[in-house]
Amino acid sequence: MTAPSTPEEPWPVRTVARKIAEWINRLGAVWVEGQVTQISARPGTSTAFLTLRDPSADLSMSLTCAVGLVRGMEPPLTDGSRVVVHGKPTFFAGRGTLSLRVDEIRAVGIGELLARIERLRRLLAAEGLFEPGRKRKPPFLPNKIGLITGRASAAERDVLTNAQARWPGARFRVINVAVQGVSAVPQILTALSTLERDAEVDVIVVARGGGSVEDLLPFSDEALCRAVSQCRTPVLSAIGHEPDTPLLDHVADLRCSTPTDAGKRVVPDVAEETERIRQLRDRGRRALHGWVDRERRLLDALRTRPVLADPFGPLGRRADEVSAMRERARRAVQAGLATEQAGLAATRARLTTLGPAATLARGYAVVQRVTLEGTDGVLRSVADAPAGTQLRVRLVDGAVYAVVSGEGDNGDERPTVSGGSGAEPGA
Repeated sequence: MTAPSTPEEPWPVRTVARKIAEWINRLGAVWVEGQVTQISARPGTSTAFLTLRDPSADLSMSLTCAVGLVRGMEPPLTDGSRVVVHGKPTFFAGRGTLSLRVDEIRAVGIGELLARIERLRRLLAAEGLFEPGRKRKPPFLPNKIGLITGRASAAERDVLTNAQARWPGARFRVINVAVQGVSAVPQILTALSTLERDAEVDVIVVARGGGSVEDLLPFSDEALCRAVSQCRTPVLSAIGHEPDTPLLDHVADLRCSTPTDAGKRVVPDVAEETERIRQLRDRGRRALHGWVDRERRLLDALRTRPVLADPFGPLGRRADEVSAMRERARRAVQAGLATEQAGLAATRARLTTLGPAATLARGYAVVQRVTLEGTDGVLRSVADAPAGTQLRVRLVDGAVYAVVSGEGDNGDERPTVSGGSGAEPGA
């Protein structure tokens, strides 16, 4: 056992190298997949040196193997070939480097690559990354367009030419990256992150021309697909030609069949929009004129109506009717008054005939007793008027006062009235 290292008793380099080698040796043989680059198998040497890169990250490791293992591959290994190797990690203490000593190399064929892409497609679909509901609609007229494509490529030219032909004021921020090979995915991921952080970029276009299945493999990479699905900025995919459908086409917010199609769909056509504005202006003008004409016809129809053509005529006719009705009412009131006056006169005549004044006019008189309080009713019997009773005798033209004496006419003992003590004017 080696004592723990301290500042006073540090480990020598050989001890550290030995311990690292011991830990690495515990790993044992492993199978590793990646892309082969920097193949060095010089004639006259027994060992070949290769670099194995991770297709989705900027990571690599050194491989060593027998030269015959590399030269015996069919088809021959080339830079970018996808392989699966079997080997044992080895730490070279003399140089302090780590390498994978390979004893078997297997090329990953097209069938296996397509099968892996299909498995990844089902996985991403199950996670909902292809759902139409999560896709965002690109803006009608973006402020600035981010373009990720190869340097001086036909795809870049097609996008820029077609977009600026449709909308001359379109602005682009172009980031050139590798679109195939081992460095394609890391560079595209970096460019995507850069454009995502740019506040002026409203839409991102990932464009590449057509190619073989191997050439388009970076655009079916899982890391790239997940990065695109997490972008807040809408992403347009313009990879290859019409038959080419890498997984990026399913994850992107909008799939364009070609870079030319992307240039046409990322911005509107200024000629079409100008024509549409002209048509809308004409429709608005026609609608306004139609509305004005309709209202004018309505006003003309209203003005031709008699009540508006001669507004005083109906008033005059109504005034004549009011005058006639007023005259009729006056005559009716007068006739009613005459009838009532005649009835009243007849009733007055009957009342006069039946009243006491008419009786008095025929020679009758009304005799009343006079008391201190005034008259005390009508005298109806001589028995009610003893001697000395003061009487008031009402005649037709007035009243006289008398006193009852004790002697009656013809020697009887009934009271008699003697003398008048005064007279009143007529009743």
